[in-house]
Amino acid sequence: MVLAVVKRSGVTEQFSRDKVVSGVRRACQGRPVDDDALQQLAQRVEESIRSAGLAEIPSHEVGLAILGPLRELDGVAYLRFASVYRSFSSVEDFEKEIADLREAMAGSVAHEESDQREDGD
Repeated sequence: MVLAVVKRSGVTEQFSRDKVVSGVRRACQGRPVDDDALQQLAQRVEESIRSAGLAEIPSHEVGLAILGPLRELDGVAYLRFASVYRSFSSVEDFEKEIADLREAMAGSVAHEESDQREDGD
């Protein structure tokens, strides 16, 4: 099934993993993220979008689908992407997002440590 993205202007274009990769690559500039990781992220984004079962999806939803996998991939790249995507306009916007990111990372680390303890039993 062809997946179409409806841009803010109303123009519709075919979903492109390459566009996802190029957008995320800018956020990853200077970060230890290789092309394979970017391709995997784009695949996850496409799978997430397709799972909704819609033929058309607003471009805003594509951006939302990028945020989760990017946060898991690289926190700094995530903040860069989120700051543009969500139009951060103040230091407080960054501070809130950093606090949320730290909380999510702490939860992820705690979950991994719990899994390791269970495996060790």
